[in-house]
Amino acid sequence: MSEQPGRELVEGWHGRYYEDFETGHIYKHPFGRTVTETDDVWLTNVTMNLNPMHFNEVYAAETEFGERLVNGLVVIAMAVGMSVIDVSMNATANLGYDKVRHHAPVFHGDTLFVESEVLETRESESREHVGIVRTELRAYNQDDELVLSLERTPMVRKRSHANPGAERPPGWPADVGTQPDDLDERG
Repeated sequence: MSEQPGRELVEGWHGRYYEDFETGHIYKHPFGRTVTETDDVWLTNVTMNLNPMHFNEVYAAETEFGERLVNGLVVIAMAVGMSVIDVSMNATANLGYDKVRHHAPVFHGDTLFVESEVLETRESESREHVGIVRTELRAYNQDDELVLSLERTPMVRKRSHANPGAERPPGWPADVGTQPDDLDERG
């Protein structure tokens, strides 16, 4: 009869800390994301973007594209969101978004794939618990066409100032969920 291993809390992915970034590293962020009409219409309405190219099919049909375009802010929001797991899960602030360029239109049904390249890292001069990481984010559609690029600069927590653990990963309040005292001792 084989022994079954005991139950234990195991640390999950906590994102990168400042020390994990190195100039020249490229992170292909997990998962593609298909942009739906609902995504586009919802954010276009929330932001009150009144360009009919985003919400008026008759108008858009008469343009060079022949159909509605996805609002550029939707593309930016999705692309940046897709990069959080690798770039800014441990950020304390985003200092800026620079050199934003829409290289090609995005249409409903396009799937975005996003990568980030580390351009520079440096110590914060005013906060010892963080470093500053400048990245170039690039978003591609399913046809490998570059649709968006931008530079993003978050302040990222240093590992020595973070205290994640299996009992309390980032974002969890103390004493929620399984705790070490809850585990069976099997032997």
